[in-house]
Amino acid sequence: MTALFSLRMVDIHCHILPGLDDGADSMETAVEMGEMAVADGITHIVGTPHSNDRYPFDPAAIRALREELQAKFVGRLQFATGCDFHLSYENLQDIRGNLAKYTINQKNYLLVELADYAIPPSMEQTLHQLHLAGLRPIITHPERNPLVKANADRLHTWVNQGCYVQVTAGSLLGRFGPSSKAAAEKWLAENCIHFIASDAHNTSSRPLKLREAFDQVAEFKGAEVAEALFTRNPLAAFEGRELPYVPEISAGATLERNAEEKPKRRKRFWIF
Repeated sequence: MTALFSLRMVDIHCHILPGLDDGADSMETAVEMGEMAVADGITHIVGTPHSNDRYPFDPAAIRALREELQAKFVGRLQFATGCDFHLSYENLQDIRGNLAKYTINQKNYLLVELADYAIPPSMEQTLHQLHLAGLRPIITHPERNPLVKANADRLHTWVNQGCYVQVTAGSLLGRFGPSSKAAAEKWLAENCIHFIASDAHNTSSRPLKLREAFDQVAEFKGAEVAEALFTRNPLAAFEGRELPYVPEISAGATLERNAEEKPKRRKRFWIF
């Protein structure tokens, strides 16, 4: 069952587009990452360069690189673009006038990156405004953010507010340290995770692979949940559809190996 499901994994967070940020440093590296993804069972990739005070976001350059990369993988990989969207004042002002500029495949899901050094008290209101604009925020890799790990109740609040959560595959495998692994496993047990993505940057320390993490989630939560987190939900975001797997948060839950769980739908809190 695991092998069947893993054949159509979808990666919604990846720094494969070369020369734009701290991800792939050349088209050659990007192609190597793409070949790695094909071998791993990934069929769709969203290139999501940073947009912050260090890396400017250039939609024209991003489109050109996506088209060049897509031409090298015709019939084997499907590429789209998005953004690792930093919640800065400048970005929030800019997105008001062009919602599709930063979203996954220019639909309505937005990867939201939080700063490691501060989460503003107005965070809930900021997310509320994104909802009102018609966007569906996805909080990226909170298990790697020390402030979120120290106050997980805020993450639960954001999910109940209508946000989604994406953790990094490598975190579940212990590649970002024991505290990130523990947080990812805890939130997986609590049904607080909706996507697992590679956040790949290269072919070595941050590879474009998902299969090993898929197998681990299948062992912990069952193959159906793994399929939801690696394929069904990411593909829905890729296509701009409602997520098929949005379970109730069960705070305080613990992981039980070999526990098959059928995805359940929870009441939605969208306010637009």
